[in-house]
Amino acid sequence: MTDVTSPRFLARPVRALLALAAFALLVLLPGSPAYAHAALLRTNPPAGSVVPQAPAEVQLTFSEPVTPVTDKIRIIGPDGKRADEGTPTVNGNVLRIGLRDKALPGTYLVSFRVISADSHPVPGGFTFSVGAPSATPTTEVVDEVDTTIQTLIAIAKVIGYVGLILIVGPVLVLALLWPARLDRRGPRRLVWTGFGLVAFATLAGLYLQAPYTTGSSLFGATTGDLGDVLGSQLGIAFLVRLACLAVAAILVRPLLVGRDGPVDRVLLLIVAGIAALTWPLAGHPAASPVPPVSVAVDALHLAGAAVWLGGLLMLVAYLLRQADARELGAILPIWSRWAALAVSTLLLAGVVSGLIQVGTPLALVQTTYGRVLLVKVGLVVIALVGAWLARRHVANGAADGPKPLRKVVAVELSIAVVVLGLTGALTQTTPARTAAETTQGVAQQQLYSATLTTSLYRLQVEIDPAKVGDNLVHLYAYTPAGDPLPVVEWKATAALPSAGIEPITFTVLKLTDNHASGQVSLPTKGDWQLKFTLRTSDIDQASVTATVPIS
Repeated sequence: MTDVTSPRFLARPVRALLALAAFALLVLLPGSPAYAHAALLRTNPPAGSVVPQAPAEVQLTFSEPVTPVTDKIRIIGPDGKRADEGTPTVNGNVLRIGLRDKALPGTYLVSFRVISADSHPVPGGFTFSVGAPSATPTTEVVDEVDTTIQTLIAIAKVIGYVGLILIVGPVLVLALLWPARLDRRGPRRLVWTGFGLVAFATLAGLYLQAPYTTGSSLFGATTGDLGDVLGSQLGIAFLVRLACLAVAAILVRPLLVGRDGPVDRVLLLIVAGIAALTWPLAGHPAASPVPPVSVAVDALHLAGAAVWLGGLLMLVAYLLRQADARELGAILPIWSRWAALAVSTLLLAGVVSGLIQVGTPLALVQTTYGRVLLVKVGLVVIALVGAWLARRHVANGAADGPKPLRKVVAVELSIAVVVLGLTGALTQTTPARTAAETTQGVAQQQLYSATLTTSLYRLQVEIDPAKVGDNLVHLYAYTPAGDPLPVVEWKATAALPSAGIEPITFTVLKLTDNHASGQVSLPTKGDWQLKFTLRTSDIDQASVTATVPIS
């Protein structure tokens, strides 16, 4: 007969949890990197545009506040040299990069790497041209994350979740449900294993965040990089978690030997509540549209999952094997009510969190985050069916003994652990809400911009969004030398010869001496011919035509 108190037997649930979680993580983690959790909404100058004069600074607007990564933000000029000047500044979600005086004409490459509010790096780059395009500068642009580091971070998070389950389940059962005659050595081992796993996962997460942030190799982080991580919101949250672990390890010792009192339990509950907040404060909820709500519901979601899975683990590993019929008759109805409360909390918090992170029903099916979330929900439903069967077994008095119940609970626990792996994958996947904003931001960048020249003037034309429907037209007039040119009269027409649409005049209003704006409705797709006639004096006048692809 197997000794259920032996270290070999006690290690089986832990090994099973780790193996299943790792399997789910590696198999179900999205194949492509999904690290940009803040969306670049627009840039000024627009990406790919041609401006007649060099701006004093380049602006990047993101969907949430960001933090620049030291020496990872630069502008490379047409000569291949650094063209940025001064230290980049951030005001909320707007990053400003100064451009040197007397910038050369040609194409500029802007490369950046910032950290979003949820601690994920956002790398990228774009070009714009001054005067006229030239060859794109060649330089090393770090626009991706080492997938090994990304995977290791996700695995560390899953290990942390497993450790949390190994702490919460045994502590809860030992405090309120454990029969006095049963040996506590097995659950104690699980608790201390859980403490070790959470501590390891937290320390590993702190280290891995350094190369993840800077884009360096696994062992390429410097002490300065680690110092930056420790001073960030994620670093502070992780340090608080480690402090809570140390205090909880002291407070839990009397409970593990059955000598705790009410004060010990109250203090332990307070420390556990503080520790629970460190998970959402270092993840997606910190960057949601309503951070306080997201942090609170995510902490409740985590607590509900830990109580449910930890309790199931204790049932499978100990109570259903060691407790007699009389003891099970008293324990199972109470656990059934606890499980119902934990699952209800998990589901309600999960729905609220999902609504915040997904944003729209369309994003649920069009984004990786949404699809993984759907798989997770489907598995949770299957696990809940198992929970219902177990509850029904308990309600019927478990007349056929604990063995069928043990099988049902084991299946329920196995499915739940796969869900745990999916949760780890979701922490490294761009939320559906942000993915949709990124797509929208890219679309907004795809406006038409061109510089048209005559012997009389140069005309900068910008048409936004260059799509079917209403389009905003901006016109900037300059002399051939690049100085602002006063314009006496502006005229504009739009035609689509391929569809037999003759030129239609639309109004262009003068805003300044060299800047005019108007709106034109383009009802169908195609290469529209927009003709602009500028009169600069009583006798000087010239026309230019822009071929604008409308999609």
